[in-house]
Amino acid sequence: MPESVPVRCPACRRSHRYTAPSYPCACGAPVAPPLDLDGVPSPAGHRAWDEEWVTVRCEHCGLRGEWPRPELGCPCGTVLLIPVTGPRASVPAERPEHPAARSAPVRTARDAVTAAVRYLRRLGHEDVHRADRRSPSGIGLAGRGVLAQVDPSTRPATARDVECLWLAAMTESAACLYFSVGGYDEEAQVRADALGVPLFLLDLTGTPRPVNGPADALDADGA
Repeated sequence: MPESVPVRCPACRRSHRYTAPSYPCACGAPVAPPLDLDGVPSPAGHRAWDEEWVTVRCEHCGLRGEWPRPELGCPCGTVLLIPVTGPRASVPAERPEHPAARSAPVRTARDAVTAAVRYLRRLGHEDVHRADRRSPSGIGLAGRGVLAQVDPSTRPATARDVECLWLAAMTESAACLYFSVGGYDEEAQVRADALGVPLFLLDLTGTPRPVNGPADALDADGA
């Protein structure tokens, strides 16, 4: 069962209860970052890509993977970084790839992000980076004229998740895409169709597969 710890925002002194999200290991077992019960959460400052990941060992198979660093958004607007135990993940420089290489196995949350970035670049978005905005779930990516949400958890995305991405994209006059490892519930798919949000399923091969009409159209145009 994922760990849960009390968290107090240093800015507004509001109390919260934080539960670490779980992500699927390559063996299929859920993995959650080990929270430091004695640690003190700190407000997020300048965001650096190599500081967004922690190394977590799967208790089921022993495999070590890299997962998003736990954080909590307080209603006052402060983003709190939740302390974890164990080493911080190191993010290697991106290796040059052959133009034909379009997928890689998804075993960790970083693999899911890499697959989404690769797909966005195939669509012509070369300037993709971690979004500055706080995402209600998963990891936000941004590029010139585009926003994307990557949810590496096994939880199916909901209509609220889709709506939050769509509203953020509308605010920035950008297109948007949703990538999910756990898929989408029925209401999310209905809402995405109504809003014209492309939904993609990230399978274990790292291939984003369209799951609704807007995604089919985008995939056909961008191929």
